[in-house]
Amino acid sequence: MQTFDKLTGVAAPLLLENINTDAIIPVPWIVNFGQDLGMGLFGGWRYGGDGAENPAFILNQSSYREARILLTGQNFGCGSSREEAVWALLGFGIRCVIAPSFGDIFFENSFKNGLLPVVLEPDGVATLVRETAAARAPILTVDLESCAVGVPGGSSLPFTIQEGRRRALRMGLDEVDLTLARVAEIDAFQAADRSRRPWIYRQGERHIR
Repeated sequence: MQTFDKLTGVAAPLLLENINTDAIIPVPWIVNFGQDLGMGLFGGWRYGGDGAENPAFILNQSSYREARILLTGQNFGCGSSREEAVWALLGFGIRCVIAPSFGDIFFENSFKNGLLPVVLEPDGVATLVRETAAARAPILTVDLESCAVGVPGGSSLPFTIQEGRRRALRMGLDEVDLTLARVAEIDAFQAADRSRRPWIYRQGERHIR
């Protein structure tokens, strides 16, 4: 998993509430094997029926084609447990989504794949939208060390994140990696447990790594 420490990049505003995972990555972009999920991000909105880009959609506008941060509304990522929604955002290049709230499963899937979901109050999201719109370029800095979002004018908005998740993102470790990092402790526990309770182990059995 790619590490996440400090991200500076274009922030695109998509201020809609209850954007569900089907809108984030429509089914046709999933079922067609080999399809680029990044190309399918918001596919129903980015493209017309003829496959041509919709010039009115935010990510098709020249200022936001290289967006790395998404500013959006309440309950982002609601709906199904579609992990492809996170993959599509990452495939496009977006590493951070800032919203007042997230769908629970999407929120969990984000951390498992290296996407940072930042929770800010609606007023905070509105401030970021206003500041980037007034700046020469719509750029924000998301700093996971200080847990703050820096705005073009020099001020910043703090956010909170569970420390274990913060550490895993900064180190680029998923849950399997975090488990394997403690393999010495696991081996020691199993060796001691084998001595205490030999009857639960088959002869010659070894744990699987």
